[in-house]
Amino acid sequence: MTKGPGRGDHKVRLFLSLLGLGGVLVAGIVRGFDGAATVEVLGIAGLFFGGTALWSARALTRREDD
Repeated sequence: MTKGPGRGDHKVRLFLSLLGLGGVLVAGIVRGFDGAATVEVLGIAGLFFGGTALWSARALTRREDD
């Protein structure tokens, strides 16, 4: 029985999350934060990718027996 995603899975998730955060940042710079809907969409995307990146980074720094 497995305990959850492995180290390789978390590395991929961390990479894709950082890539997504970069995309959100570029979208915000290029399009600008001109309205409430834009701030909401970019904010939710930023929270999602940021949370996933933190979760994966934390999982990668934990010991295997935890």
